[in-house]
Amino acid sequence: MTAPDLNALLQQAQAMQQQLVKAQEEAKQKTVEASAGGGMVTVTFTGGLELRAITIDPQAIDAKDPTMLQDLVIAAINQGIQRAQELVAHEMAALTGGMQIPGLF
Repeated sequence: MTAPDLNALLQQAQAMQQQLVKAQEEAKQKTVEASAGGGMVTVTFTGGLELRAITIDPQAIDAKDPTMLQDLVIAAINQGIQRAQELVAHEMAALTGGMQIPGLF
């Protein structure tokens, strides 16, 4: 039985790390949308979890019920974060062949 080539393993690990960093940077350039209240509040997030836009339908603005609008905004943002995380997880899974790497995503 031959000993593993540690240099080759190290080179493979470094190459994979570079690919992962590149995939993470590419995911940051992609966006996802999420909405709540049947589209009354729509948000856009990047794969880097940066909120890029919030669109609020004027019909969602009711001065007598600000809590409803607040709830819609929170729901849309939470869904947007989840979708952005799923985007990144999908990008990483495609690169790692579905292998779970602790601390990666």
